Amino acid sequence: MSDHGRWIWYELITSDVAGAKRFYGDLVGWTAQDLPPMPGAEPYAILSADGYGVGGVMNLGAPMKAEGMTPNWTGYICVDDCDAAAAKAKALGGGVMRQPWDIPGVGRIAIVTDPAGAVFAIMKPTPPEGGRPEAPKGVLGLVSWHELYGAAPDQAFGFYAEMFGWTKTQDFDMGPGVGKYQLFANQDGEVGAMMQKPAEAHACYWNFYVRVGDIGAAAQRARAGGAQILLEPMEVPGGDWVFQGVDPQGAFFSIQGVKAG
Repeated sequence: MSDHGRWIWYELITSDVAGAKRFYGDLVGWTAQDLPPMPGAEPYAILSADGYGVGGVMNLGAPMKAEGMTPNWTGYICVDDCDAAAAKAKALGGGVMRQPWDIPGVGRIAIVTDPAGAVFAIMKPTPPEGGRPEAPKGVLGLVSWHELYGAAPDQAFGFYAEMFGWTKTQDFDMGPGVGKYQLFANQDGEVGAMMQKPAEAHACYWNFYVRVGDIGAAAQRARAGGAQILLEPMEVPGGDWVFQGVDPQGAFFSIQGVKAG
């Protein structure tokens, strides 16, 4: 079965790798393993939850700063053919920020945007011998929800449906000034939603929620680690709770959990 359209990796680019590893280790329980250095590349560390790889963290180098990049999270979506997918993104009105390139033993990658400018990565992975272990659902520390702040969902969804075969599920009316919250599914089931970018947001972007246990305790850990909480813990449909913040280096993050007691 093809993995085309699945979210498979999440990458933090930060101004302080050591500080970010400490912050997220305390907040969501990730462990970090530094990879051997590669010529011409920034140092890279793999982030894992309970032994399952979640993503990576790397330094915000001078070339990225020169392009105006700030600390941020980027999600990777699996594709069957990276070159064809990059070309398709452009043909559908999106953009290609970095043309496809190969990382030996990892896969072929490109950085693209949707028509409204939201950035994400596409990747044709090179599976290791025996394949990658599949994390069971519910493991704490895994990304549990994907949220696009972009164009109005009725405008944004067609691009992703054409690119990845995603399908609409239910939607919610979030009220005046916000509008529709459109949920979507891939072969993993219902994995995220799209909504119109808030007026105060300077750009369209993808937002990723990491699952924890007690939401209140997680918010306390975030504050203790130096984060700024932008959205205090609140209940969402289905009974879970979420909060959002900015980590000590300036990257936006979101957390999903349960209310203790």
